Amino acid sequence: MKINRFAEVGDWILDRFPLAHLWNSHMREYYAPKNFHFWYFFGSLALLVLVNQFATGIMLTINYKPDAALAFDSVEYIMRDVNWGWLIRYMHSTGASAFFIVVYLHMFRGLLYGSFKHPRELIWIFGMLLFVALMAEAFMGYLLPWGQMSYWGAQVIISLFSAIPVIGDDLSLWIRGDYVVSDATLNRFFAFHVIAVPLALVLLVFLHIVALHEVGSNNPDGIEIKNNKDANGIPVDGIPFHPYYTVKDLVGVGVFLVFFAAVIFYWPEMGGYFLEHANFILADSMKTPEHIAPVWYFTPFYAILRAIPDKFAGVIGMFGSIAVLFLLPWLDRSPVKSIRYRGGMFKKALAIFVISFLVLGYLGTQPATPGATIVARIFTTLYFSFFLLMPIYTRWEKPKPVPARLTMQPTLEDRIASLIAIFNEITVKEAITLKNGKTINIRKPHLENIFIAIIRLIKRLKESFD
Repeated sequence: MKINRFAEVGDWILDRFPLAHLWNSHMREYYAPKNFHFWYFFGSLALLVLVNQFATGIMLTINYKPDAALAFDSVEYIMRDVNWGWLIRYMHSTGASAFFIVVYLHMFRGLLYGSFKHPRELIWIFGMLLFVALMAEAFMGYLLPWGQMSYWGAQVIISLFSAIPVIGDDLSLWIRGDYVVSDATLNRFFAFHVIAVPLALVLLVFLHIVALHEVGSNNPDGIEIKNNKDANGIPVDGIPFHPYYTVKDLVGVGVFLVFFAAVIFYWPEMGGYFLEHANFILADSMKTPEHIAPVWYFTPFYAILRAIPDKFAGVIGMFGSIAVLFLLPWLDRSPVKSIRYRGGMFKKALAIFVISFLVLGYLGTQPATPGATIVARIFTTLYFSFFLLMPIYTRWEKPKPVPARLTMQPTLEDRIASLIAIFNEITVKEAITLKNGKTINIRKPHLENIFIAIIRLIKRLKESFD
């Protein structure tokens, strides 16, 4: 009788490691709500980008020199002389910005559908700790190229810690390892960026996913599917995560990789937002750049810092703008989770919050003129008002009735069909004769119908906010 050695090895491993149990409990037998849509791609995309950062980061460290005299030249060596080094570096730098894009969208989805509310408070806390660790990882990695903006950006941000009473100066000295940003700073930032913070990220991702699978995923209706099960104990509105959502996530991954590759190959600097132009110049401690600004994903918080005139109060405001996110599960007093069934007050507040965040992000990239500072103070107030007034307006608003079962919204095919219908409405067909005598039909804008469509859209928006 022929013996299958591979099967024997597999059985030997499964007897000693619960691989099959882990697969079943977290993938094949994990039931997720059946009405996930576009907004639920970004969690898996964040995991994909994290893997990309780890893989490309390891490859970069092979040739990188964490030495103030050699760091900049080693990056240039990677870009010019290492086989495919330019691609690895751009994948890593673009991946850093992509990470924050998908994480911000993932957090926004949590705000939309109340993914921070009971029983998912701990999931939100782990997610916020992940966000803070990601910010620390990005900040420390930002210094490593040892360019002008890296050097002076680190100098400015680290000096903020000196504003903390009593321990501020000693804390700044400990972070730098010197009285100025120097070789000692580069070495300790490299150690934290490559070893310490990635370990924390892996641990927090594990805790985030375990906590998620313990209480179950939220959904666009904000209904707990575990409360409605069949005779076998399976949620009637749930479907196995594998293969349904693994296949669906692969579609999202494919679309994401198209945009990701387009940026890497055609616009890796993104006009100076992903890779600042000043960072292609060797760090010079004797020459300060004309305008020092952090990378785009830090600029909303940097704008809040600059909007407050007192240095210590500005530091409190900057860190407070992040810390207040941790309190979100206890600030929201609405009895419903999803924005579909919330009152108009929350929708208006969320819209103002998003606008404030985007405006602050833009202001953080611009010089601190008196006019820009006034605008930043206005939007800083609106930013904090969203959170601090939440216990009031979420209690006052009148939510809509929540259905007992999940609802199915229009599919992608339905939306495409409606978009085609709108396009046909706002354009008119016109025949044009070419020089060769052939006649072709083209569509031109129909101004009257465009105006009608805009009015209809405004009315629908108004109804959704009522």
